[in-house]
Amino acid sequence: MALGTCPPPLAGSTSLTLRPTDTHRRRSLAQNRPLRALGSQNVVPRSKETKTVTEIAGRRLTLTNLDKVLYPDAGFTKAGVVDYYARIGPVIIPHLRRRPLTMVRYPNGIAGESFFEKRCPSHAPSWVATGTADPDLTACLVDDLPTLVWVANLASLELHTPQATVDDAAHPTSMVFDLDPGAPAGTLDCCRVALQLRELLDRLGLVSVVKTSGSKGLHLAVPVTRATADDTKSFARALGQLLEKQEPDRVTVNMNKAQRPGRVFVDWSQNDRHKATVCVYSLRAQPRPIVSAPVTWDEVADALDRNDAESLVFRRAERIGDPFAANVGEGRELPKLA
Repeated sequence: MALGTCPPPLAGSTSLTLRPTDTHRRRSLAQNRPLRALGSQNVVPRSKETKTVTEIAGRRLTLTNLDKVLYPDAGFTKAGVVDYYARIGPVIIPHLRRRPLTMVRYPNGIAGESFFEKRCPSHAPSWVATGTADPDLTACLVDDLPTLVWVANLASLELHTPQATVDDAAHPTSMVFDLDPGAPAGTLDCCRVALQLRELLDRLGLVSVVKTSGSKGLHLAVPVTRATADDTKSFARALGQLLEKQEPDRVTVNMNKAQRPGRVFVDWSQNDRHKATVCVYSLRAQPRPIVSAPVTWDEVADALDRNDAESLVFRRAERIGDPFAANVGEGRELPKLA
């Protein structure tokens, strides 16, 4: 089963005015209570034109083809995608800020061709911030709401970022563990491994937060400081190997896919300096518009206790804030592993 949540109408927040058909479709997708106010700004006025000009925080944007269906099975349109990102902006932007963005674009929807775009396009507005993590690559930086809406208007369904910012590309601010179940293992197996991994991290004095991958897996993130990508990659691999040694029938760190059936793959390689991971709150290109959503550790434990992945329900930002906020907080030094 794919874990995530469909973007609900976010009542009272940064508001896009959708056509009645879009509103109906979005309402049918909503499975959680709406978010309360995160802002109060009208982003997209009603229009039957293929182009709509709007202003956000003093920036003028032209939004195009808002009626185009990007998730055919769900009838979810580009207007819904732009709407979601505009409204989730206050909690996703802190995780995107100053990080070189990789856009995964689906101009004709998830059933059409897609492509990764790491280089900030030449047609980007002059006010879009850019930065270089690599000498030969200038990337877009999503540092504000207008840029986020502009990115969404490019049908950038998935937003991926590295673990370091452009301000200090050599030193990541986060260490990540990507837990990927090999069938017949599933989400509950990932919950079990995630809790074991969290216990190890707690013993080492490290804070960890968790989110769904937007599919069947989980992502753990650990805010760090004064570490290189080689440090975090080797550290993550060492902890994965320890879990593999403890439970060889349930856990693997082997990159060979033939070794993964029935096991949870602890992917430590996502800490490589040149790799990017899907950002928390990003949409995923699944048949339905699923989000890589943060969850609490209590929710992970509850899902395991109930033996029911459906109970891993996402508490929305207006009730408990951002469960992933610690990952952009103060990092900790990695301890020496004996």
